[in-house]
Amino acid sequence: MERRVLDPALVLGCLALTVLAAKGHWSPLPWPVIIAAGTVGSAAQWFRRRWPLVAAVVGSAAYGLSGNPGPWLLGVYSGAAYAARKLVPVAGVAGWAGFAAWSWLDEGRLQSSDIAYSAVAAGAVVALGVWVAARDTGRQERARQDEKDRAVREERARTDERTRIAREMHDVLAHKVSLIALHAGALELNAGGDADRIRQGAELIRVTAREALQELRDVLGVLQTGAKAEPDDPFADLAALVKAATAAGQPVQLRDRAGSQPPATARVVYRVVQEGLTNARKHAPGAPVTVDVERGDDDTVTVTVENLLTTAAPLDLPGAGAGLVGLAERVRLAGGSIHSGPVGDRWRLEATL
Repeated sequence: MERRVLDPALVLGCLALTVLAAKGHWSPLPWPVIIAAGTVGSAAQWFRRRWPLVAAVVGSAAYGLSGNPGPWLLGVYSGAAYAARKLVPVAGVAGWAGFAAWSWLDEGRLQSSDIAYSAVAAGAVVALGVWVAARDTGRQERARQDEKDRAVREERARTDERTRIAREMHDVLAHKVSLIALHAGALELNAGGDADRIRQGAELIRVTAREALQELRDVLGVLQTGAKAEPDDPFADLAALVKAATAAGQPVQLRDRAGSQPPATARVVYRVVQEGLTNARKHAPGAPVTVDVERGDDDTVTVTVENLLTTAAPLDLPGAGAGLVGLAERVRLAGGSIHSGPVGDRWRLEATL
């Protein structure tokens, strides 16, 4: 919009100066020559952004013949601002020649002072054009860099969000699927047994699958809305988590002496216990598990999940080994630390928040 208004206004201004130059005899040449030269020089400024050197040369010639400084100023400035850097001297020479030609025609001779004034005037206009071009180039570079930085930030945000979604999906699905596998194994062992127990096992599978879908929807809802976990968030209910594992046949003992916790801390504690129970179920099926949650004097919360090491065959469930890695990152982001490994005849997962 600015160019569509500015460029026509400048051309019209140059044409108006041409009329004044003809009336005021700014050049000793006849007025038809002044009108013709001024008109051509003014019209050439319409294309000054596309062909800046043409605008500089024609505008300078128009000044020398008509005495109209408008095309000269616009042309020399445009040649310095819009032409390639190596061609800027051409605009300067054209501006100097046009200024000197007008002085020569006006006075009938060319003195050394006229040559100096012409050089100073052309140099000043060229310097202004070069400065404006450098400023605009700097702005464009900063704009491009800002665009690149914004793209990098957006890509990083997308990557972080994908990582977060993958971590949430693993936490929800791995735990529930391992419970379903445990129920299904019990059904397989009792296929010809008591019908009531079979019905009970099938009901547990159905309930667990439904809970898995509901938790999956909850996770997706949190991710989509960016909501924080509230104190009544079901993900922070350790008793319900342990109850579900016990109902599936996993012997779990919970000792929670930490009391109430901030929602963010409670959610991470829940994830630590969930991952510990899932791993115990997969790698030591049937082994007793103890879950301890304690609060220290410095207000830190320590959660420990231990299970006996057994020689039982692990459950045939797929795994990428990313559960503990993702959990460690989650704990780190919460400002805590996590350790896992064998301790005597037990496997221990311990996190301090």
